[in-house]
Amino acid sequence: MPIIDVYGSPEHRRNVAHFASIATLAAVDGEVAPEEQKLLDRFAHKLNITEEEYKMVMKKENKFPMIPPTSAEKRMERFYDLFRMVFADRIVDDGEMALLKKYAIALGYPSDKADGLIEKSVAIFSGHIDFEDYMYLMGK
Repeated sequence: MPIIDVYGSPEHRRNVAHFASIATLAAVDGEVAPEEQKLLDRFAHKLNITEEEYKMVMKKENKFPMIPPTSAEKRMERFYDLFRMVFADRIVDDGEMALLKKYAIALGYPSDKADGLIEKSVAIFSGHIDFEDYMYLMGK
């Protein structure tokens, strides 16, 4: 039985898997920066991750499959969470970009759409958006 099946409801299993994806992004460069640790702690609280689950997720040998949400809005929220972690230390490296692509596809986005979402998200999170995009975002 996969380790994730131990954790209660389907929603909680999705939350544990999502937290594991976020934690993997935080640790992809070999260490978790203080800003990333703070954000991990906030995500753990938001997603109702227990201390035991937190410790298990942080072990390198544990693998948790991503379980995509069914709604488009929830998938986009999960993708946004991943970007929050990537930009927590204000450094985006190749390992993080590769994981983002993998996670975008696991969330159900086709490869070409995943590339576009990543490109737009990087521009937004890094502050490199043009005026038209800024106006569009401000209108939302």
